[in-house]
Amino acid sequence: MGILKDMLNEFENNLIHKWYPLVIDKQYGGYFTNLAYDLSLMPEQEKMIVTQSRHMWTTSKAAKFLNNDMLYESALHGLNFLKNQMWDERYGGFYQIRNREGKVSDVEGWLEEKRTYGNAFAIYGLSALYELTKNNDALELAIETFNWLEERAYDPLYKGYFQFLTREGKPFGKNDSHKTNATDAVEAGYKDQNSSIHLLEAFTELYGVWRDNKVRERLEELLVLIRDKITHPKGYLQLFFERDWTPVSFRYASPEIRDANYRLDHVSFGHDYETAFLMLEASYKLGLKNDTATLYTAKKMLDHAIENGWDNSSAGFFDEGYYYSEEGECKIIKHTKNWWAQAEALNALLLFSKIFPNEKRYYKLFLQEWDYIKKYLIDHEHGDWYWGSLEKEAHYKTAPKGTIWKATYHNGRALMNCILMLSDEDSELFQSNEKFRELKSEFDDFIGHWQKTSVQAVEK
Repeated sequence: MGILKDMLNEFENNLIHKWYPLVIDKQYGGYFTNLAYDLSLMPEQEKMIVTQSRHMWTTSKAAKFLNNDMLYESALHGLNFLKNQMWDERYGGFYQIRNREGKVSDVEGWLEEKRTYGNAFAIYGLSALYELTKNNDALELAIETFNWLEERAYDPLYKGYFQFLTREGKPFGKNDSHKTNATDAVEAGYKDQNSSIHLLEAFTELYGVWRDNKVRERLEELLVLIRDKITHPKGYLQLFFERDWTPVSFRYASPEIRDANYRLDHVSFGHDYETAFLMLEASYKLGLKNDTATLYTAKKMLDHAIENGWDNSSAGFFDEGYYYSEEGECKIIKHTKNWWAQAEALNALLLFSKIFPNEKRYYKLFLQEWDYIKKYLIDHEHGDWYWGSLEKEAHYKTAPKGTIWKATYHNGRALMNCILMLSDEDSELFQSNEKFRELKSEFDDFIGHWQKTSVQAVEK
């Protein structure tokens, strides 16, 4: 089986149709969250705004990609739960988590707190749903969420957004009267790359369906912020920042303090090349001409990941590295290889092989990455992907396939994009699906735009 048919079979039969309509909660609405290793539904079924929105986004995109009515209905199914159970009617904004019925949940300790990250994904999913269905409720709720973030989480002084919000939508940190017991409490009070890149992603999706000047302003502002401040000159994302965007680093602290604050300060290769793609997507959607600065930084981020995070012996990207000194090399500190980072690698490597066809290593590594995923991450017996590579963490063979942090968004998007890039006029989907041909044309325009930009960069 050729790589295109291989990927299409994986996307359609081993991922999408394994999850949908299985995770449709017909009793309470929304999508089931927790799936066991064999994709059976688990007893506890809390619902986080991130996961709910990712299901909505994936089914919205896959419905058009596969021209599938079941997926269309699956995407639309999620709207009422977001609107009626996850949206806070009193104070606005989306709760970070609710229980299966849509009431307070104590999972992860968020209770009725809100996070900008979660609200960003709501915008992302709702915008994709509107693009598919033209359902005005979806667009209106996406716009209302954008305006809520603008009023509550946006920092007019230093730009960017605060991540930690009370139920009322008030930003808080470690020294404020509101004390959180959530599992992410160590991050309270900081600005961060992760919410920033997913706001970029969400505003890109929203701007595609709502050409609002304020959305455009914030989208371009985030693009510049991520490209020029959050990304280190070496080509990796710095993770956490003070309000004025001073990076948080424990490089020169004692080993005990550095270890205690590990999650605030390391190199996450998967986020780096995922962001490389998201920046190119944002710049393209904005219609920026000759944006060589964004292309240069995006390429630098992927190249840094390849040079420092690629496993030359087994293939795949390691999860995390660390610079113990500014001048030293990046040391691998987490040798595992989780599913989402390997999925994002497929998309980035193939994309850059198209933009820079003379740099042969991108396509070579893409092929190696896909072989690695098939060998160690895809569950060929039960379906879907393991959380982590069995080469590194064999226990994931019997670990849950679905959680609040794991659904179909990363590998679904990566496979759809790769299939679009690998398809030609003779391919099965191109021949049979007019909607796929539209998507193919749009993605070809995207690649062509950056190919032209790369030539202009060389000429300069």
